[in-house]
Amino acid sequence: MKILAATDGSKHALRAIKHAAALLANNKDKTNSVTLISVHDDAGLRHAQSFVGKSAITDYLREESDRDLKSAMKVLSDAGIKHDQIIVVGKPATEIVEAAQKGKFDLVVLGSKGRNAVSDLLLGSVAQRVMSLCKQPVLLVK
Repeated sequence: MKILAATDGSKHALRAIKHAAALLANNKDKTNSVTLISVHDDAGLRHAQSFVGKSAITDYLREESDRDLKSAMKVLSDAGIKHDQIIVVGKPATEIVEAAQKGKFDLVVLGSKGRNAVSDLLLGSVAQRVMSLCKQPVLLVK
């Protein structure tokens, strides 16, 4: 089974990663794998880019993604599950759905709430958008 698991470093995302690991732990197929995806939206940083430069913004977003992925990668390593990672800049829901389609994943796993709960109230959650746009099955973990 090929799983795409989205993480934003939140406790809900980590719980989803742990659930994905448990799903694969019960199925000892050698082709099992998890691809972690971290997506950061740079829309709010575009103005700052004119002051600090594009490379500074790119480095900052890379550091944020590395921080978000660290605990998820540890969970998968400890469980002995083959994994890799994708780091993308863009709109989270759109990038997750595109990665799921391009990578031909069997399942998309994500937490039901992320770090940005306030904007979710105003704009709708990433999870809701992924569920409505994704052709693959989506597992939301509370």
